[in-house]
Amino acid sequence: MTTQATTAEQMSSSMRWVRWANLAFMLYILLVAVSMVSSGFKWSVGEQAKTLFEFASHPIAGLMIGLVATSLIQSSSTVTSIIVGLVAGGLPVETAIPMVMGANIGTTVTNTLVSLGHARCKDEFRRAFASATVHDFFNLLAVAIFLPLEMMFGILNKVSTWLVTPLMDAGNMSLKGMNFMKVLTKPAVAAVKGPLEALGNMGGVVMIVIGIALIFLAITVMGKLMRSLMVGRAREILKSAIGRGPIHGIASGTVVTVLVQSSSTTTSLMVPLVGTGVLKVRDVYPFTLGANIGTCITALLAATAISGENAIFALQIALVHLSFNVLATLLIYGVPFLRELPLKAAFSLSDLASRNKAAVAAYLGLVFIAIPGSILAFTA
Repeated sequence: MTTQATTAEQMSSSMRWVRWANLAFMLYILLVAVSMVSSGFKWSVGEQAKTLFEFASHPIAGLMIGLVATSLIQSSSTVTSIIVGLVAGGLPVETAIPMVMGANIGTTVTNTLVSLGHARCKDEFRRAFASATVHDFFNLLAVAIFLPLEMMFGILNKVSTWLVTPLMDAGNMSLKGMNFMKVLTKPAVAAVKGPLEALGNMGGVVMIVIGIALIFLAITVMGKLMRSLMVGRAREILKSAIGRGPIHGIASGTVVTVLVQSSSTTTSLMVPLVGTGVLKVRDVYPFTLGANIGTCITALLAATAISGENAIFALQIALVHLSFNVLATLLIYGVPFLRELPLKAAFSLSDLASRNKAAVAAYLGLVFIAIPGSILAFTA
């Protein structure tokens, strides 16, 4: 029995090392993929990169594009990584900022779908649906506050510019000096680009498609690997932190999301716990805010893969994502009146949904399909 136990432990240890190795490889694939999107974008559109997204130049249209893309893909990490690659390829930061905001809203639909698993029990569903939609309403409120401020004063643009300014100095902290990833990613990107050169500019389009597909693959596999490696630690963090106060809740949400690489996953884990009465909506509210912050790590990692003259802008849009979520948390959760608004909206909608399930379909259709589709149709 002892020999069998020892053998099982060795196999378990070996499997963990294999998973860590696979995780490192997938991180490398993610960095290569983002670099491919950037290179393909530059290659396919050349100097016309800035005019390619004229239809998204209006902030509201950009917001809707980010929202719809993330609703369909169900991963804000994937969408923001793609946006980082596009900015590196020439997409203006000003155009990309509303897209990042939209990605924050789009990712919340996962929680709402998870809450439908409690639809058979009225009380459970009311709690679960409130837990799911408090994330929606917080992100909607954050956009309602910060998008007008961005349109009028360019707050996030200025904050992110201030954060990257030290890296623009050629003296002490040049971004080129930090760009150690170029040496690692360039051979892989060149290997993909070589066979596609015969296609001309279409080769750049194919390269973008391959890059986006690899981003999907890398983030999906990384999420599964991190969940298998960190599930025990994540549970310990949750048990010890949630319910101990908002600071602990936000911190634990940030840490767990960094570990599992998916805010949708971490916030969706909370829905059944609230539905079954283990936790309260107010307990998990700060945790979801931390999840918003933690999911920014993927775009920051993606930005390290970028080289060239637009590398600084790729890092800037990743910092926009982080700044937006941090500032929204500080402002909305820091002001008692604003803090209560997402909770009141979530409780009101959950009461309505528990009485009439059609309200769920109406809510999802309106917020994630009808409104974005109508706005995009009018601004196209």
